[in-house]
Amino acid sequence: MHVPDGFINAPLSAATGVLAAGAVAVSLRGARRELAGGPAGPGGEPGGERTAPLAGLVAAFIFAVQMLNFPVAAGTSGHLLGGALAAILVGPCTGILCVSVVLLMQGILFADGGLTALGVNITDMAVVTTVVAYGVFRGLVKVLPRGRRSITGAAFVAALLSVPAAAVAFTLIYALGGTTDVALGKVATAMIGVHVLIGIGEAVITALTVGAVLAVRPDLVHGARDLTRPRLKLRVDGDLVDAPAPAPEPVAAAPRASRRALWITGLVTSLVLAGFVSFYASANPDGLEKVAADHGIDRAAEEHASADSPLADYGVKDVSDARLSGGLAGVIGVGATVVAGSAVFWVLRRRRASEAS
Repeated sequence: MHVPDGFINAPLSAATGVLAAGAVAVSLRGARRELAGGPAGPGGEPGGERTAPLAGLVAAFIFAVQMLNFPVAAGTSGHLLGGALAAILVGPCTGILCVSVVLLMQGILFADGGLTALGVNITDMAVVTTVVAYGVFRGLVKVLPRGRRSITGAAFVAALLSVPAAAVAFTLIYALGGTTDVALGKVATAMIGVHVLIGIGEAVITALTVGAVLAVRPDLVHGARDLTRPRLKLRVDGDLVDAPAPAPEPVAAAPRASRRALWITGLVTSLVLAGFVSFYASANPDGLEKVAADHGIDRAAEEHASADSPLADYGVKDVSDARLSGGLAGVIGVGATVVAGSAVFWVLRRRRASEAS
């Protein structure tokens, strides 16, 4: 759903840029609290010392999985947006920053998503998806039985709804500042229809990933933090006793993998997905590209400012072998994203620690 330059007029692109900048500024403050919070790890390390590296890894994983377009309908593909996944794993504010880092890397290095449309893309793909997904997730967790299955199920539903929500948001942005004269009803119907299907793929990827992390390190899942805290105490006849558990399945099982092992596994997985599996991704246009081509929204599209980038279109310039070119580009993208993301979150964590001291 990366919006190219020229789809949205300059005034609204600027307005969404201001909105996106404001959302990122608020998220920077919120991410400090998220990165500093959480229960201590099994070795006694502060929660933020574990969450900051994970946040950089989450950004890299989202970058890698976004390269894996999957078919959703005749001639149309979809890919992960990642807002739900990031929000549930590392928190909504940190999640917005994760997706924003991915979009920035894609726009600058790979000419994916217009630079003048960066505000539109951050607002739509980072802010809307994350806010909607986390709101749905928290609402479901409060009413579902306490347990890992509830976390995973809530993640599935939250991710499923976040994608059509982003489609609705794009439709509203297009209605206010679209550069082509296309009936709004046609745009809305086409966008929402195809992105409901894409949302199913988003939900499956999100639920599987959240479930996998829950299985080995539930203490690292931000969305499960409330369920991993010590049980409440009740005073009965003057004595404090444990409040009864609402469900028999505990979420905070003893971690079975070290933080370093999980990080290395996640990074290797991201590199394999981007460097090898991405070659087999669907070559069909994604939901927005297909709708734009079918309804003429792309008539005013402009050439990307980074079209001459050595990594434009996810290939390494002057490398003739398509498999090698795409694989190298994917590996470079994962590396750049994990470095950029980890640096941002490390600085935020250190600033929070210095403010607290």
